[in-house]
Amino acid sequence: MITNRKPKILVVDDQPINIKLLQRTLERQNMEILVAYNGRECLNIVKQDLPDLILLDIMMPEIDGIETCKRLKANPTTEAIPIILITAKASKEGKLEGLNAGAVDYITKPIDLDETLARVRTQLRLQDIFRENLELQTRLSGVRKSAAVGAITQGITHNLNNLLGAAVGYLNLIKNGYDSPDMVKRSVMLMDNAINRMVDIIRQLGTLTNNERIELSTQSIVYLLNNSVDRLKNEHEVPALVSLDLQLDESTTIAANPEIFEIILVKLLINAWESYAKGTADADRTINLTARISRDNGPAMLEVKVIDCGAGIDPEVTDTLFEPFITSKTSVGRGMGLTISRHTIRNLEGEITLKPNANNGVTATMTHPL
Repeated sequence: MITNRKPKILVVDDQPINIKLLQRTLERQNMEILVAYNGRECLNIVKQDLPDLILLDIMMPEIDGIETCKRLKANPTTEAIPIILITAKASKEGKLEGLNAGAVDYITKPIDLDETLARVRTQLRLQDIFRENLELQTRLSGVRKSAAVGAITQGITHNLNNLLGAAVGYLNLIKNGYDSPDMVKRSVMLMDNAINRMVDIIRQLGTLTNNERIELSTQSIVYLLNNSVDRLKNEHEVPALVSLDLQLDESTTIAANPEIFEIILVKLLINAWESYAKGTADADRTINLTARISRDNGPAMLEVKVIDCGAGIDPEVTDTLFEPFITSKTSVGRGMGLTISRHTIRNLEGEITLKPNANNGVTATMTHPL
């Protein structure tokens, strides 16, 4: 039961005697009662004063209880209000009609006041549990955000310090070895690499904190996939042989941001490439890229899979793989790729998952709304 205030119950019935009976019974239980004599009055009342529960008669003139229930459930403001239908019909078909319209329970006429009170109390308790769960989720979300910020801050400090130390070290080597052109050239190259990684970390952090709306446009799925493979080879100089398996019509399009789509997919392709042990020949680093339209869970989604036969997921990072700066690579300044990719795709209501294959390697799955 709600503890801070009286539970507010809206009773809707075109028979005044039924309203009076329910009103007196519920008011004795310290509940506040709102009254409506038809569906239209009910809809008008909830616009002004949201109840915790609605007792709704089915047989009413103008707008009956089923239609009223449907309208309440179609409105985002009122869809969560539990509705108990009151009916003289005890048939299975009649009950199913009301439950399909969004009602949570039924009371049959003639009304049994003890049964009605028990059903009302049950729904109010469920509402209390629902509210407590929402509050708990909000608190947990805050804890997760704080933990993520802490992990990112710690990771950035650690990585930037290491990279800065490396850059200073190479600078000292240049100062002390200015008479050795080869050593100077190599130190400059390594220092440039360290600085670029520092810049990349800062740029990635900017991506995490950017909550601006992402602009979408109609794009060919085949074009996006092929362009991602081209970027992998040309921009990142990865000589991968990517096998493309299209399980969709080549003319299929998607509402996407091409830059973001390709950056995310390229990150997954690079992970697949780097999953192979050092020394593995380029021809043996197989990467399979599949694309299909999935209708398995809810709305249709584009499902892209990047499948490798590499070393698989390190057991030490399995549970924390998408946390910032978690990586199995030994080089400094890594570990943000999957974090950024999942964060970005979730902003677009998509997802990224990684699962080990039955034999060896990993399948990275990216879903993107059509």
